[in-house]
Amino acid sequence: MRAAILAAEHLDLLIQALRDSGYLVIGPVRDELAIVYDEIRSVRDLSQGWLDEQEKGHYRLLPSGDGRYFGHTVAANAWKKFLNPPKRLLWRARQHNGQLQFMPQSEDAPQLAFLGVRSCELHAIEIQDAVFVHDQHRDEVYSQRRQSLFTVAVNCTRAAATCFCASMNTGPEVTLPSDLVLTEVLDDASHYFLVDGGSERGRNILATLPLRAATSKQQALAKKGIESARQQMQTGPRFFDSAGIKELLYRNLESPAWDEVADRCLSCANCTLACPTCFCSAVEDTTDLTGEHAERWQQWDSCFNGEFSYIHGGSVRQTTRSRYRQWMTHKLASWIDQFGHSGCVGCGRCISWCPVGIDITEQLQAIQQADKP
Repeated sequence: MRAAILAAEHLDLLIQALRDSGYLVIGPVRDELAIVYDEIRSVRDLSQGWLDEQEKGHYRLLPSGDGRYFGHTVAANAWKKFLNPPKRLLWRARQHNGQLQFMPQSEDAPQLAFLGVRSCELHAIEIQDAVFVHDQHRDEVYSQRRQSLFTVAVNCTRAAATCFCASMNTGPEVTLPSDLVLTEVLDDASHYFLVDGGSERGRNILATLPLRAATSKQQALAKKGIESARQQMQTGPRFFDSAGIKELLYRNLESPAWDEVADRCLSCANCTLACPTCFCSAVEDTTDLTGEHAERWQQWDSCFNGEFSYIHGGSVRQTTRSRYRQWMTHKLASWIDQFGHSGCVGCGRCISWCPVGIDITEQLQAIQQADKP
């Protein structure tokens, strides 16, 4: 399909077309002090006219003054919470007439449509797919939600200071399949979206919208915006060469750089909760006082928790140093051995939401410097 133009004033028609098709639309909304992903009922729910200022341990919303719908970058939370709920009931059991009866829990997965998915986040979803869909232990709840997912991706035309997807080769331009791909353009004369249909159901949605053919100038302006975001990252202090990271980390397991970060890290797990690819979970069993009812719950967990690596005899990773090293080395090195690609997509959330301002790119560059002969 040839690229088309959707006028900004018609964006709500896209949202309503998705809702009329039975999708629960999730997109970026302003929740007081942050942009988060939540349900979208109309274009009025979108965080229009706001941009995010992000740095180490810092996040602030500022009015953009230009009316862009996607002038911000990634939201504070990740899409994973809608595909892999933070906490869910696995089964209930009860004792009745001396018999133990198990009641497995099932759910009717909603048809989800994600509006405003960035390229790095599409890569993050692909990484979670490797864990929950394509691994030998398939997660049926995730798989069911993922199967019906409709994605409306958005090319980035601005990078936050914490973004480093250009280093991880995951953005800012959308490179993975998406049902629709939008590029927002605001010039002196007009405000519009360059839109491409990436699937049959995406093209079916587009067929209901008032589109017009894109001119070569409009396509060039969209491309210029994407390259501007790339340039912001490539000329920034967080840009680095990601080639050979796995080998670098494997040969620096005893680097003094781990001691420095351990002195600052609180083991609070903020980075893993904000991360769009972290997938660890724990299982908890509960009973009532009578002993007649029991439940099993699954909930997100983190390798920064002291109990996470507990086995008979105690925890394997007892120090903050060992836990941070495990997290970063798994994310950037052993993940490649496990799944064939890095576990980091360069979204920068772990930098912004670390309360003590630990920066994974600074940590990596410190190890690179220490590794030099």
